[in-house]
Amino acid sequence: MDLKNLVAQAQEMQQRAHQVEEALLKITVTGTAGGGMVTVDADGKGNVKRVRLDAAVVNPADVEMLEDLITVATVDAQKKASEAAQRELRTLMGGLNLPFPL
Repeated sequence: MDLKNLVAQAQEMQQRAHQVEEALLKITVTGTAGGGMVTVDADGKGNVKRVRLDAAVVNPADVEMLEDLITVATVDAQKKASEAAQRELRTLMGGLNLPFPL
């Protein structure tokens, strides 16, 4: 591979990486806990956008349980965001002839 081709591939990779970033911001994933009583929506980068709570889980006498459910739902949403990001990256970068695997 000559230097000119390497530079061209680097520029194409940079352009595709920007496309991946934009695509991830448009993706919405949802994490859940407590059988869906707590849901967390996040973008494809894992940034939390919304938290929804079923009134049945809001118990002032058991705040710790609610905190745990929110944490579990958030982790679930972030895991799904990470999986979506990997899929998006493989899709957009798949056409490049890279000297290393993604």
